[in-house]
Amino acid sequence: MSDVLGMGQYIRGDVLLASVALDERNVAKTRPVVVICASGTGELQVCPVSSKPPTDAPCLPLSIDDFSTGGLDLFSESYVMTSRVVTLRTNEVIGKKGRLSEEFLLEIVRQAPASMEPGTKAGRQKRTRPFHR
Repeated sequence: MSDVLGMGQYIRGDVLLASVALDERNVAKTRPVVVICASGTGELQVCPVSSKPPTDAPCLPLSIDDFSTGGLDLFSESYVMTSRVVTLRTNEVIGKKGRLSEEFLLEIVRQAPASMEPGTKAGRQKRTRPFHR
């Protein structure tokens, strides 16, 4: 599915598009992210998705079969970076691409660091701002 679905309230399991860096060494770019926790205050905790698996961190391969609705334009395998949790505000979301199956979402949450309950700071990394030249 190539269309971006309607924007609005986001819940755990949604796959969104947002500008995110994979780490502090990289510039932020628009990429898919998986919502693992959504607070009522407009904060989302997400795991970025990459087309390349990391060599030094856990990840989960993502395929079109892992979606319950929507999907990504996957020409090759993509990877959910389960070791990287980024906090975004809902107004930073570019669009919604779909929703993961509950089974696959549980695998992501099992691998994500620490508690992902709204308002907790354990395991949370602040959003990496884009590097401007």
